[in-house]
Amino acid sequence: MSEAQFEPGSDGRALKNLPGIRSSAEMDVAEASALVKAMDGFVRMYDEAHRFTASDIREFHRLWLGDIYAWAGEYRQVNVSKGDFPFAAAARVPALMVEFERDVLRRCTPCNFTVRDEVVRALAETHVELVLIHPFQDGNGRVARVLSTLMALQAGLPLLDFSTIADKKKNGYFAAVQAGLDRNYQPMEEIFAEVIERSVAES
Repeated sequence: MSEAQFEPGSDGRALKNLPGIRSSAEMDVAEASALVKAMDGFVRMYDEAHRFTASDIREFHRLWLGDIYAWAGEYRQVNVSKGDFPFAAAARVPALMVEFERDVLRRCTPCNFTVRDEVVRALAETHVELVLIHPFQDGNGRVARVLSTLMALQAGLPLLDFSTIADKKKNGYFAAVQAGLDRNYQPMEEIFAEVIERSVAES
């Protein structure tokens, strides 16, 4: 069964799922509720000395969406894009995740840097590179935000508030992701600096 199949009767609004949800609005609620529950567990699961791995990222996805999608935690088998922008080819995802672990995750985690600028750089690079790989059929941005939040906690920061990205600044966020194709992480660093400032002020 292809992970790209839609739930019967959903008119293409919901991917085939275990609860049989047909409405995109109902699916949004189910995924959001599951993420809140999963995030509570993740915060307790990983300490400040943990070096994150590709297996951890698959576990984020599986624990979050395992009750919703049969393919939760599995790398995608289909190519995906956003508008005219294609993410990494599905066939390359496993190798790219191995490389991501050996390079970016090894350098940037545990995220126990003492200088705020170094924390921002680590968050920006890991976030951009993971989103560009887009390892899963659904939920990649949210998994990337889970990783960023857990890394921020390692650095002694509060839970990150990404509401501005999800709301007013989607276009700038996606442009910052695309800039990462040229290893230019400055736009995403600016976004994370603002996210951290807001999150600290709210804590």
